[in-house]
Amino acid sequence: MPQGLVILDRDGVINRDSDNYIKSLDEWVAYPTAISAIARLTQAGWKVAVATNQSGIGRGYYDVATLELMHARMTSLVEAQGGNIDHIAYCPHVDTDQCDCRKPLPGLLLQIQSALGLETLRGCWMVGDSLRDLQAGDAVGCHQALVRTGKGERTLAKHPELQAATSHVTVYDDLAHFVDVLLSATHHAD
Repeated sequence: MPQGLVILDRDGVINRDSDNYIKSLDEWVAYPTAISAIARLTQAGWKVAVATNQSGIGRGYYDVATLELMHARMTSLVEAQGGNIDHIAYCPHVDTDQCDCRKPLPGLLLQIQSALGLETLRGCWMVGDSLRDLQAGDAVGCHQALVRTGKGERTLAKHPELQAATSHVTVYDDLAHFVDVLLSATHHAD
């Protein structure tokens, strides 16, 4: 039974992040609990997509072929656990390129909406570790979840209002915790 769509940021949510960019396949290290969480979402009927800023391409740190190797590894790890990633959208641009896809702009999410043939993203989930992930989700009406992994703790320290009772952002320890809560809530709603 279809449940909906969860859009994930990549670095800091699915794999370890680096302030120096993830520039090679060797540097791309998945969080094992995130891989299994994606598989559990798929098995529960959710679609999963990835929306990731990859300005390292625009900065010349790595090329699209290297990025595709990372995404092939990510996809194969998820598939090995019985999961699926329905679409991966990435922005290769730097801030000065003035593109429409670099988060916090919603372009990547709109690419996912188009690729999956969805009328709207309202009510879908955007899960990230930075304010720009949440802003991209907010722009298209997604529920927003912040994970503490990656840059998540730094984001919370800079933006304590995200944890306020009035905030429409929910905060989770990591992607596995988010999936536990989401699947528990949808299971009880059935």
